[in-house]
Order: sequence, then C-alpha cells, then structure tokens
Amino acid sequence: MIDSDAALWICLGAIHGLGSQGLCKLLGAFGNPEQIYAASFSQLREITSDAIANAIIAGPDKEIAKPALEWMAQPNNHFITLGDVHYPPALLEIPDPPPALYAKGNLHWLDTLCIAVVGSRNSSPQGEKNADDFSFALNQQGYTIVSGMALGIDGAAHRGALKGNGATIAVVGTGLDIVYPSRHRELAHQIVERGLIISEFALGTPSRAQNFPKRNRIISGLATGCLVVEANLQSGSLITARLAAEQGRDVFAIPGSIHSPLAKGCHQLIKQGAKLVDSIQDIMEELGTVPAVARNDITPARDAPNPLLDAMGYDPVSMDELVERSGLTSEHLSAMLLMLELDNTVSSLPGGRYQRIA
Repeated sequence: MIDSDAALWICLGAIHGLGSQGLCKLLGAFGNPEQIYAASFSQLREITSDAIANAIIAGPDKEIAKPALEWMAQPNNHFITLGDVHYPPALLEIPDPPPALYAKGNLHWLDTLCIAVVGSRNSSPQGEKNADDFSFALNQQGYTIVSGMALGIDGAAHRGALKGNGATIAVVGTGLDIVYPSRHRELAHQIVERGLIISEFALGTPSRAQNFPKRNRIISGLATGCLVVEANLQSGSLITARLAAEQGRDVFAIPGSIHSPLAKGCHQLIKQGAKLVDSIQDIMEELGTVPAVARNDITPARDAPNPLLDAMGYDPVSMDELVERSGLTSEHLSAMLLMLELDNTVSSLPGGRYQRIA
C-alpha cells in the first residue's frame, strides 16, 4: 500500500465519532477512502452525521498520519486494510470487522487456522498451567493461538505457544507503540520475534476500559473456536465467548471446583451449551487436526527422534526421574508428555508415573 493511500485510511480512522461501523458504511457506499473524501456533503449526509460529513469535507489532515507512516517504515511493522491481501478472511465473516489493523511481527500467522485461548486476569497457578499446556498441545496440532496478552490466562496461553513453533497472535486494546500491561514487555518482544501482535487502535491509544470488549470481537473473530480456561462471572473472557458463539464459532470451557469463583464462569458457559473440555481430544473431536499440507511446515515432524522417549525407557517413571534424566523443566515436560499421550506413545499411570507404550 502506498503511503498516500495509507494516510487517507488513517485520517478517516481519526475522525471523532466515526468508529469502525461508521467507516465500513462509508466504504460500502463509496468504495475506498479516496472516493469518500471526493464525495459531496449531501452524499455523505445520507450515510453519516453532519459533524462527520463536515470533517470529511474539510479534507484529510495528513499531519495526523505522519507518526503512523514513520512507524510503518520500520521493520516488521504493517498496516492492513479491508482491501489488503493480508487482511484475515475470518474477520470478513463477523458483523463488525475492523476497517484497518496495525500489525507488528510475521503476517504469515494471519493465514493460519486459529484457536482463541482466554480466561481470567486473576488466575490460579493451575489455570495458568492448563492454559500453557493446552496452548502448546493445540499449537502442535497445527493451530495458531490467539489471545489478548493480558495478565493471567492470556499470558500463559501465549507462552505455551511460544514453547512450540511460536504460532501465536496477540490482539491488544492499545496502540502498538504501547505495551500493556507493562510487565508483559518481554513477552511482547518474544511474540513480535516469533508471532504477531495486532490492534485496530491508532498509535498512541492508551489503555481504556472500553477498548478491551471491542478488541475481544477480533480475538473470537480470528478463531475457529474459543477455549475459556478459567473465568469468574465478571471476566471479560465471557464476552469473548459470547461473541464467539454469535459469530458461529465453537466454544469450549474447562470445568473446575464447584467451590472456586474462578470456575463459575466456565460452568455458566457449559450450562449455556459450551463443550466441556478436560483434554485436548475434546477439542480435536470438534475441530480436527489441521492437515499437514496446511501447516506450511510450521510443525516439527512427529516421527523425528524424541529424546524424551529415550530418557524414559520402557519402565514406569516418575516426573522427578524424568526431570533428572532429561534436564528439562517439569513445566516443559508436562507439555511434552501431554502431546505424547495424545499420540498414544505414552500412558499416564496412578501415582503420577508415566510409561512408554511399545
């Protein structure tokens, strides 16, 4: 996209009160930003308000676009519009697609099949482990993990994907020149290096409460299914799940203790029709594994030599013994063992032991 074209998109997006739905209506009526700016007041007034029509008639203030154009000139920074070949087809299916997206990282991940993994910011250690394990396992089945880079479950979901091939997309509620929450600065750098961060919000947009429910429609819209790992009844992840259902996506939820507030949101979703999930196989039964030809060689070969199996041998072995033999962390081992169980290569035994299946 040439800079002048991008500048017109950015200027339109900066008009106060227009919003994504208003801009999409104008695009539907006139075709592109250049034709919108060429329209008469009376033509614009048929689609939008007097104030917005007057702002358009005043012409684009390209000074507004300069910071974004300078940002776009930097490596790995992108600006994608509805007419761009990189615009995710899945977002075109939702009622309110973002007219434009700022992106930082590898655009390849927008062309892959995605699953949203979301949940509470105030999560439990077990919830975060579940998010990490499921995201790693889903990643190995060929899916890109989409989440919101928030504290808690979102962060754990991204980290689980980064343990695999890095297939993860973070959809944020600020401009891409701002990292929120700030403690996820290092995580954001890792995602940019190996995955992708996207936002519909202009550069410089700070963290505002109203931005996050809006960005949730993009998280659910990108995905073929939405897994809620852990959520209380006030969690924003329930908004994502509701949007996913409205968009025709599958909704999955992991149950928990009836006494835990962090399980009540998931239990409510299950009562409303979400599929109860206690293993990745429950998700694969609905969505299936991504065909190998569609993975673009992003997944390691399943039949490659596995050093963990060599360390395990053929006798029952505990997690502590595996940590000692392999030199891997228990967290990484748990994710690898989950994948091996799914492949019917390893079985779990009573007492927290594992055994290789001959």
